[in-house]
Amino acid sequence: METRQNLYNRLFIGLMLAVAVLPLTSLLSAASDPVEDSVKEEAIVAVIPCKGMIDDGLFESIKRRTEIALEKGATYLVYEIGTYGGLVISADKISEYLILDAGKKAHTVAYITTKAISAGAMISVSCKDIIMLEHTTIGDCAPITMGGELKDVEREKAESFIRATFSRAAQANEYPEPLLKAMVSQMIEVYRVKNIKTGEFEFFEAADLPKDPNGYDLENKEEIVSDKEILTLTASEAEEYGIARAVVNDLDEALGFLEGRDNVKFSGEPIKLKMLWSEQMVRWINSPAIMSVLVLLAMLGVYIELNTPGLGLPGLLAVVCVIIIIGSKYLVGLANWVEVAVFAIGVVFLLVELFIIPGFGIAGFIGISCIFLGIFGMLVRNAPDEIPWPKSEIDWMFFAQGVFALLAGIFGFAVFAWLFAKFIPKVEFLSGLILAPSKEIAESKRSISATSTPQTEAINVTIGMQGVVVSPLRPCGSVRFGDMIVDVTAEGQFLENGQAVEIIEIHGNHVTVKAIS
Repeated sequence: METRQNLYNRLFIGLMLAVAVLPLTSLLSAASDPVEDSVKEEAIVAVIPCKGMIDDGLFESIKRRTEIALEKGATYLVYEIGTYGGLVISADKISEYLILDAGKKAHTVAYITTKAISAGAMISVSCKDIIMLEHTTIGDCAPITMGGELKDVEREKAESFIRATFSRAAQANEYPEPLLKAMVSQMIEVYRVKNIKTGEFEFFEAADLPKDPNGYDLENKEEIVSDKEILTLTASEAEEYGIARAVVNDLDEALGFLEGRDNVKFSGEPIKLKMLWSEQMVRWINSPAIMSVLVLLAMLGVYIELNTPGLGLPGLLAVVCVIIIIGSKYLVGLANWVEVAVFAIGVVFLLVELFIIPGFGIAGFIGISCIFLGIFGMLVRNAPDEIPWPKSEIDWMFFAQGVFALLAGIFGFAVFAWLFAKFIPKVEFLSGLILAPSKEIAESKRSISATSTPQTEAINVTIGMQGVVVSPLRPCGSVRFGDMIVDVTAEGQFLENGQAVEIIEIHGNHVTVKAIS
């Protein structure tokens, strides 16, 4: 009997032990099984450097490189920013492109490597994320203008446009809007206030501070920027205030931050798309200083060509400069086909006036008018079917810079033309380069290129000498003076064979005649 009872007891104890050990065994088994990592999405990153002067050339380059990156399958677009700024209108185009186009096709990141000042800040906040290297800066986007200071209404007009651009970026990418607006206008005072309910800090302009002391810790509000400052932040400050997502030491650390936060894995090496040398050259050419030099050389080349016999290097230089000016404007979108065609028509009419039609009349007027209309149109960005006229304050600022470059070139041409006319004829080995006026001597005699009888060794003609046309003057041709034939130019008319003429002017080896009855 005891034996059976002992058996029951042992079975009961074994059952209880099994019940007790089973959960523990399950736990140990679960602990011993490897935990599978969450699956990370594969991603491709492209790095696009955006450094130096911000202008239309950079805008076109960013568009081209971004499209290439998207075609290669890039899902993250990292724009390396390092700039003191540039043209506001160009920065606005880049900002609009990043928010409304590129940002909808891929994740945009501004990676600030040195500084993002002025227009550089505008580009940076237009990206979904900002990541900054240590000891870099961002901010100070107050507008300035060449040749003066913006005041009162003019300043407010310019600032309101830029503030709207920053507000658009803040709303699209969840940046503190009051702080971004304080980067533009000096009059904006911004406070940081703690939300008691959420425990988070929020930013308010002075006029928009909350009134509810139960919702916000108003007693401990912190002034971030006063109404006498333009906001510029260091990397650590930008991270603290929620503008920079992270502060890193290099690009690898920046990409690692994105991988960890977004649970992605970047496959392969980053695609790096640098600017082409041709894009850099177009940007360089379109700078006001270089454009002034090109205008100067083009006008000086035409002037020298018209004052020297034959067609040579000065004329070729002028043609090359004009092609560079128009081509660079066309490549950055300032010149459209209509403006180029108007300019070309003007040149044709002017050449007809100079070399075919005597004197200066309606063809010359049309030519000069078309040339100036074409140049004017190239200073304003417009569609071919739109009138080239600045529409906003920013357009006027951009137009003024173009006019400034043009006027600087014209002024330089006037100075160099005067020096050329005054001093080149006095330099013996260069005197043949220009048709300088002859000195007023009593006899007004000069040696002229002509044909005569073999025994004539020296041929002289004088003002007032009369002859007969032997080759039609249209307006250039030949006239017989006694036993010699001289190449001449008629004044303001075509003259046929047999017409009597008289020498009225001699400049170097250039003889001008007029018809006499």
